[in-house]
Amino acid sequence: MWANIIHGFQVSTAPENLFFCFLGVLIGTLIGVLPGIGPIGTMAILLPVTFKMTPVGTFILLAGFYYGAMYGGSTTSILVNIPGEAASVVTCLDGYQMALQGRAGPALGIAAFGSFIAGTFSVIGIMILAHPLALAALRFGPPEYFSLMCLGLSLVIYLAQKSVEKAVMTGLMGLIRSWVGMDMFTGVARLTFGVNEFNDGLGLIPIVMGLFGISEVFTNIEQDLRREILETKIKNLFPNLQDWKESFWPIVRGSLLGFFLGILPGGGAIISSFTSYGLEKRLSKHPERFGRGEIAGVAGPESANNAAVGGAFIPLLSLGIPANMVIAMLFSALLIHGVQPGPLLITEHSEIFWGVITSMYTGNAMLLLLNLPLIWVWVQVLKIPYKILFPLILLFCIIGAYSVNYSVLDLKLMLGFGILGYLMRKLEYEPAPLCLSFILGPLLEKNMRQSLIISQGSFRIFAIRPIAAICLGITFLLFVSTLVPPIKKRLKKLEDLEIT
Repeated sequence: MWANIIHGFQVSTAPENLFFCFLGVLIGTLIGVLPGIGPIGTMAILLPVTFKMTPVGTFILLAGFYYGAMYGGSTTSILVNIPGEAASVVTCLDGYQMALQGRAGPALGIAAFGSFIAGTFSVIGIMILAHPLALAALRFGPPEYFSLMCLGLSLVIYLAQKSVEKAVMTGLMGLIRSWVGMDMFTGVARLTFGVNEFNDGLGLIPIVMGLFGISEVFTNIEQDLRREILETKIKNLFPNLQDWKESFWPIVRGSLLGFFLGILPGGGAIISSFTSYGLEKRLSKHPERFGRGEIAGVAGPESANNAAVGGAFIPLLSLGIPANMVIAMLFSALLIHGVQPGPLLITEHSEIFWGVITSMYTGNAMLLLLNLPLIWVWVQVLKIPYKILFPLILLFCIIGAYSVNYSVLDLKLMLGFGILGYLMRKLEYEPAPLCLSFILGPLLEKNMRQSLIISQGSFRIFAIRPIAAICLGITFLLFVSTLVPPIKKRLKKLEDLEIT
């Protein structure tokens, strides 16, 4: 392991990779500070920029967006009472109250130090767990990969913030769109409707740019996004001894809780921050102080959401399964560069695996050094009006989509999916399940058909292979356990109507 770590640092500290790490965490912090953009939309917009980069540089840059956004989200929550990131919602409760009491400095400081400690802990966790899991996964063949993709597709039910039924429907829409193009085994055109440009399938870039970039612009244009910046002098960014005493155990608990919850499918960072806040309030000797400026209510959740980011990388690097939508974007970026995430990543692309892990050490240190001195810069950034910001986002989307294939059809696709994404948001259909199933669809089909070729058309192969059977069983149980409560609720409504 030590030899691999040294090799990783040699890769990540190369001048170009060091620059990408710095650029990633800087832009990540910026998108965390600015509410309404988020890492998914930013990755979608800037993904075409990475086409001329190396796979290592691309992964380091995009990973920096992710964990950098977790850092930046706390700044907006504390100073403006608006979460820059969904995972920073809980930080608003006590962080903003601390700012109103003139303690914005310690709140921002403990958020930065807690994030650094938790981020470093999660990187160590990745190093320890990812390699053994990947070695175990080397036994996988097409049936096992098919079952893993089914398990990955079951994540659509965890990506659902509201209706599970709607999430499943959008997931099926994504699967259908992934079948457009030439059949990989027979070469027959499918669902192209006579459009020759569709023979290679629908482009991922126009779809994600439309669903997350263009639709975000449409959604935010119709909202009142004026922000009241807290006019107070930010001082004492370094927490005092009492602040550290009150925050030490919340940081430790938040780091552990966030890391292990981050490994689980779904919105790990969001769930982790809420769970950490609830745990700290329950364990506190003075729970009545929470919501009134308790520093533990900032330290715990901020540590948890940053640790969850590291945990989410484990299923991607070891099994090739994206645990949430941001990781799915990283997954697709590697596929575009011809790199298959999963158990063979460590042996075939060790420079990517260890280079990215060690870059997180460097990135966390950069974030700590960047965040505290640049607080006043982020305050000025928060004052940028959205009427200036959104046209720039739209321009980047157009340039990015067109530069992939220099195709006007890609621009039409992006606009079409932008309108679709906007309508989905208005009707409370979430775009994340559609995108996830679109990414995993080709892998699902390929491994299923390879498995059936091996078994001469018999589906028994999925039952007699233990790993495949277990994964499919877990997938079935996940779907059943999620669909049963809504069915029970509807049956109860019908019974109530019959009684009345």
